Amino acid sequence: MIYTVTLNPAVDYYLSMDKFIEGELNSLKDAYTLPGGKGINVSKVLKNFDVESVTLGFVGGFTGEYIRKNIEEYGIQQDLVQIKEDTRINIKMKTNEKESEISGKAPDILKEEYKIFLEKIKNIKSEDILVLSGSIPKSLPRNVYVEIIKQLPNGVKVFVDTRGDSLRDVLKEGVFLVKPNNHELEEFFGERYSTDDEIIEAGKKLMELGSENVLISLGKNGSILITKNGIYRGNVPKGKLISSVGAGDSMVAGILYGVVKGEEIEEAYKYGISSGSSTAFSEGLTTFENMEKLLKEIQIKKL
Repeated sequence: MIYTVTLNPAVDYYLSMDKFIEGELNSLKDAYTLPGGKGINVSKVLKNFDVESVTLGFVGGFTGEYIRKNIEEYGIQQDLVQIKEDTRINIKMKTNEKESEISGKAPDILKEEYKIFLEKIKNIKSEDILVLSGSIPKSLPRNVYVEIIKQLPNGVKVFVDTRGDSLRDVLKEGVFLVKPNNHELEEFFGERYSTDDEIIEAGKKLMELGSENVLISLGKNGSILITKNGIYRGNVPKGKLISSVGAGDSMVAGILYGVVKGEEIEEAYKYGISSGSSTAFSEGLTTFENMEKLLKEIQIKKL
């Protein structure tokens, strides 16, 4: 079974308008809400690919109930911990010129609620896969991902999509894959990279720090996968960018799909590229059909 963890989910409120004028009354062209959270997105894409998963995390209040109900209606198994405070609301605003986001304040999670969550982690078995992704609420320990990993039996493949200190901490425990983008990689090492060679060297450092595989997403410039077997450069298929929201999560889900099929990660990489691109070219998360259509355009070169 695949387990996805979203410690800091949100109700994402999407706003669309021609132009945003600060200090003025602005009219919307469109607006809608969706449950947000990187792990939740991974579970949804997996469900679209007919792969089962269980989503774990914390939800509270009317916003938390909205997320729980949506996940259940989607047909995804959930074992979310109910908390006293309301789950946050994020605002994602799109104009003709740019996309902007406002991240809502995370709820405080009580020690008792955190203990309940850690007990649920004990249900994970050695043959399972765990996805740790997204930010950590300030009320939880900074090393919460480390505490989660320490609860796991040997053999669990851990996929990590986080940044900063959270990433630094989990690398010490040894994980199967980390997926930073190029900006997160620069932030992590406090450097600027202008060439593939510089990005690859930084990725190799992440392997030295404890990740078996490193997947670096580069937006419109494609991606790079580094494994023990070599370095691989993936392209971006042709398409019109609709929204980048969820593209990275879809990339993780695509690789998971290939791994669950029994493919080596180098082969599974093509599903990651296709899934991430398909979501970027879609209103919402990719379907299996749209992902499959792009597969023929995926080009991966071993460097």
